[in-house]
This record gives sequence, structure tokens and C-alpha cells, in this order.
Amino acid sequence: MITIYKILLTTNVLITVVTQALKIVKNNIFQRINSLIGKIFIFRNSPILAEHSHKFVLFTFIIIGMTPLIGGTKHAVASSTPVAPNSVKWHPGHYYAILNYGKNSSRYLSQVYKELQETPALRGIQIRYRWAELEQTEDEYNFSSITKRLSELSSMNKRLVIVIDTKASFDSGVEIIPEYLKANKYEGGEFIIGYPYRNGRNIKLWNQAIHDRLTALIRALGQQFNSHPHFEGIGISDSSFGKVVVPLTLLQKEDYYANLLSVQRQMRNYFPNTLTFQFTSHPRSMLKTFIGSLGEMGAGLGGPRVSPEMPSLFAPTYPSDVYGYFPQYSGIMPLVLSVKHANYENTKSDLTGHEPTVLELLSVARDALHANYIFWTRHPKYYSELLEVLKFKAQNANPSGGLNSLCPSVYSSCVN
Repeated sequence: MITIYKILLTTNVLITVVTQALKIVKNNIFQRINSLIGKIFIFRNSPILAEHSHKFVLFTFIIIGMTPLIGGTKHAVASSTPVAPNSVKWHPGHYYAILNYGKNSSRYLSQVYKELQETPALRGIQIRYRWAELEQTEDEYNFSSITKRLSELSSMNKRLVIVIDTKASFDSGVEIIPEYLKANKYEGGEFIIGYPYRNGRNIKLWNQAIHDRLTALIRALGQQFNSHPHFEGIGISDSSFGKVVVPLTLLQKEDYYANLLSVQRQMRNYFPNTLTFQFTSHPRSMLKTFIGSLGEMGAGLGGPRVSPEMPSLFAPTYPSDVYGYFPQYSGIMPLVLSVKHANYENTKSDLTGHEPTVLELLSVARDALHANYIFWTRHPKYYSELLEVLKFKAQNANPSGGLNSLCPSVYSSCVN
């Protein structure tokens, strides 16, 4: 029975490899090679791939090598080699994560800017943008909000970090993707997450056409903002699927994470002088190889929350959550943390913990997790306490506000 199962599973994987390889031949797209090899690498620890992955890779390149014989192009596959190593803008420290409703509100921003100027330890702000906000129709981009915020921050010698939101936690009526991505070519573009009475959406990143359009957005952003001295960083929202309403197939899950890594590779290409990062949490079974791949390409690791009661702070967990990897990669890859609304209110998601102080949250992020960057949500109830803590001497002894400022070894050099 086990032998039959292994034969069937091997056959399924082989069919996937052949299909992907033929797509490479047909479309002559180097990104598809990256995606395929990345998929084999991520899931190399599964029983079948662990035994045969090297054979699948070899078989893929045999097919690609036969391109002229089966009607494909006779030209070499276009190279997508990353830009030669360059200095990366590196200004670690404390950043305000402003509320979405306020990112284009002059009244809200005037107060935020006042607090920035009065708090030297705050090096800038983080703003989240939904894909639909940045691209309304295909290849028609609207970066006016980013440009305005960047100009305002530059005048104060403060910096901007943006996060591309690819999912919504709740059905708030906002659009996550441009309307054109809802066509059949993109499988409708998004899938439902959450409970039936509290829906949200995530993008169908397993779809190669969705991947290619997200990469196009990253390219356009990089062309406009990579060289700006006050554009500090760009990241992608949490890697987890969310609570999936309709179960995904194994192939969809594999393609989703392979394509997410591929997008991050392209982000390094288009932002060679800028911090890039991926907020990461699930699934735990592939975190080791996923995080390792981020490190190898020079991307940063992002933690989507902070709590003094995270299990991995007290003892090793298996498989480890993302926070178990932070000490391991300190000094090697950029480490960023996000302090969310809920993190101020309770140490546990089920509300059975306690209300932590800002100093507790800071201690965890700085001392236990060795963060280079902390994005502090400007919570209406707690921001006064945050500003008070950030004015303490310990947070003003150096430009990084007491956080680890060592240039990560994945960068050839950092520029301050």
C-alpha cells in the first residue's frame, strides 16, 4: 500500500514538474524557472521530494534543453540575474505605523508629523497600501500618496517604509486587488478567508498571472522609489493564508509560497539599495526553508506581532514559530517587528493574558528578538505611553534608538 502511495505521489509531482517545464519552454520566462526550482527547494523535506528532488531538477533542465526540438524558441532564456551588490540604505530604529484611515488625512498627518519632530527616536513612519490603491487599471499606477508622504518626511529628515497589503482580515468593503484581476485569466484574483459572517480576502498568488502582475507593480515601485534616500523599505503583508473557507489543494499551497518567494526575489532586483522584507508566520512546517530562502536572497524577516508571552521565548517549540528564528538570524539578515493594536491590549490572542506595558513590548523586541526595526502602531489609547518611553535616555543614546544597528551580513555594505 505504501509503495502504491509513493508511486502515485511521485507521478503527481512528476506531472507538475513536466507541466511547469513546458510552460517555461512555451513562454520563455526565466521567472518560471525560479518559481519551479524554488518550489522544489521549499518542499524538499517532504518524503518523496527528499528522495527524488535532484532528479526532478535534472529532468526539468533536460526538457528545457530540448526547446529547439519541440518547437520552442531557439534563443537563450532571458537572464534575471540580480543587480550587482550595492550599498543598502540602513536606518534601523523605531518607526510609527500609522492607521490606514489617516494616511491621506492632512489633519491626522499634521499631528503625526508634530510627534515625529518632537521624538528624535522615531526615524519615520510605516504606511500600508492595498494593491488596488496603487494600480486601478492594468499598468496604470497611482503612487501620488507615496510621493506626497515621502516629500513631507524628507523635509523633516524622516523616512518612509511601505507594506503592500495583499489581504484583508475583515470584509470591510475595501478592494484588495484591481478590478481587472477578477477576470477568468486570474481565477477571479482572490479567495475568501474568515468566517461566513466575517469575511476577508486574500490574493490567489498560486496563479502565475497574478504573480506576474504583482511583480510588475514591484518593478514600477522600484523604478520610482529605490534611489530615493528617504525611501527606507518595502515589505509584503503576512505570509499566512488566513482562515480558508474553501480548502486549498496541495499544489495551490505549494505554488502560493513558491511564487511569494519569487516575488521577494524580484523585489531584491528592483530595490537593490532598499530594505525589503516579508512578514512571516505560517505554515510552520516550511518556515525553516522559507526563511532560509529569504536570507539567501538578501530579504528581511518580519514578525507580524510582539508579545512577552510567545511560547518560543521560553522554550524551543517544534516546529518552531517564526520568532524562534529571530535570534538565529540576528546580524545575518534584517529583522523587523510589527507591534499591532492587539499587542498593546493583551499578551494573548484569546485575551487570557495581561495588558503589557510599552516597556515590556520593547524589551521583548529589542533584547529577546534582536529587532533592527520596530513598527509601532499608533494606537489611540497607547501612543502617549509609547512617545514617553521613546523619549527615555536609553532610546536616544544612538540613532537606532537602542536597537541592533549592525549591518546584516547578507548586505555587501550599508549606508547611513
